Amino acid sequence: MNRGPLNAQRPDAAPRLIDRRAVLLTAGAALVARPAAAALPVPTGDALTFRMMRFGNQIGTHVVTFQQAGDVLTVRIVVDVLVTFASIPLARYAHRGVETWHGTTLVEVVGNTDKNGRVQWMHAQRTDDGLVVLGSQTKRYVAPASAIPSSYWDKRMLDGPMISLEDGVLLSPKVADLRMDSIRLASGRLIAADHYNLSGAFDVDLWYDETQTWAGMALTVVDGSEIRYERL
Repeated sequence: MNRGPLNAQRPDAAPRLIDRRAVLLTAGAALVARPAAAALPVPTGDALTFRMMRFGNQIGTHVVTFQQAGDVLTVRIVVDVLVTFASIPLARYAHRGVETWHGTTLVEVVGNTDKNGRVQWMHAQRTDDGLVVLGSQTKRYVAPASAIPSSYWDKRMLDGPMISLEDGVLLSPKVADLRMDSIRLASGRLIAADHYNLSGAFDVDLWYDETQTWAGMALTVVDGSEIRYERL
């Protein structure tokens, strides 16, 4: 699966770039110095859960949880996929990611992915220079001020560029606004949602509902089959 959910190294295996306390202090200072921004789009219930469907069968889950402690928001991403044929495992994918936000400032990101035994990782941390990113497929770089992780829950990701949660690579896909249509939830109910297609750096279709909450996703994998996300 290209740049999307479908490589697992322990989160502490990624190089540490700066002490966490220093990160939060730096972020706090940055917040004082800039005007107040809109709050992050944390969903009702502090969680987003999707089942991943292929040929009408569930092959995995993608769960995003949100924990607020004062001004600090911790976002945890857990993706597990298993594709089988006659009970024989054909493909496995496991991803774990953690984002730490102070107010509306991203201060740290850790991502670890295991794709059929191929391990990838990334780590980003805010310093005086900006958000410093290092990953299994990229050298150290300072991300552009507008860059946020490719974790889908924050629609601002579409404004780009995006930091891959798999390997740290900076991505700038082409984004096409396909306007509002309907999308089916896991319950079978149809809801209205804004539809976007991302192509180039990776290829997915994304939907966001009327509250700007992530509502669904569809992508084609290497064997030509389509995986669709249905929100629970």
